[in-house]
Amino acid sequence: MTYRSIFAPGLFAGRTIVVTGGGSGIGRCTAHELAALGARVVLVGRDEGKLEAVRQEIAQDGGEADWQACDIRQEAAVQQMVGAVVARHGRIDGLVNNAGGQYMTPLEKISAKGWEAVVNTNLTGGFLVARECYLQGMRAHGGAIVNIVADMWGSMPGMGHSGAARAGMVSFTETAALEWAASGVRVNAVAPGYIASSGMDHYPPEAGEMLRAMRATVPAGRFGTEAEVSAAIVFLLSPAASFVSGSVLRVDGARPQARMGWSMRLPGAEAQGRDAVRPYDGFHRAVTPRVFADQETGKPA
Repeated sequence: MTYRSIFAPGLFAGRTIVVTGGGSGIGRCTAHELAALGARVVLVGRDEGKLEAVRQEIAQDGGEADWQACDIRQEAAVQQMVGAVVARHGRIDGLVNNAGGQYMTPLEKISAKGWEAVVNTNLTGGFLVARECYLQGMRAHGGAIVNIVADMWGSMPGMGHSGAARAGMVSFTETAALEWAASGVRVNAVAPGYIASSGMDHYPPEAGEMLRAMRATVPAGRFGTEAEVSAAIVFLLSPAASFVSGSVLRVDGARPQARMGWSMRLPGAEAQGRDAVRPYDGFHRAVTPRVFADQETGKPA
């Protein structure tokens, strides 16, 4: 089996695209789709074992990928990593700024160290990677950057450190789109909502019941798939989005529109099967999060 992308074969032939956080979840899925469309993908992350496993998957599927281990929170490490990519491939045409992470805790229990760790990963690290890709490559020849944020519209209770960092990344996206436009660089963001990805496996077991119940708060009545987020990223990297910059594309099934006082009417089986809203499962190597493994179907609802 191969990745079932809706985009034209060879769309990114000859292009080098960096994907941070490429060892798992949305980053892994996006790397697979980009490689299937002809890109030379550079996977970036801290876990060399995960990066190599994804590289092997892509190679087995006929794609081209390599990896660079890097802690994106360290400025010198980021500068060295981007320099190595440029030295090997000659240029960087696209960046998927996907690396991130957070943990669940109320604001009053977040220490300064915990706050800084999440902000450094989700905001500062993304800034450093984007800046270096611009300075060491895109300023000279142009390119496209897609920053991955989150469904933080209206707050992120229980993860306030992540919400603040993601909101900051949206502002950075808008500013970079303006400042770097003269160099032929587009900068956009994708904001995933509730996506059934391996990222859910990082939450504690006691969060399982809450995670499984979240689909009832989504007007679309389901979780999104990694492939649906990847498709949004690929569009923003593609020439079809050549007049799109400084924007945030939400992939969330209208979840932020849910309001108190509105009786949620979830789609029935008939509506869920209609073409316009049917789940898109293009990723042939998708893995069901463990939190859903004890469900009758073993798959995201």
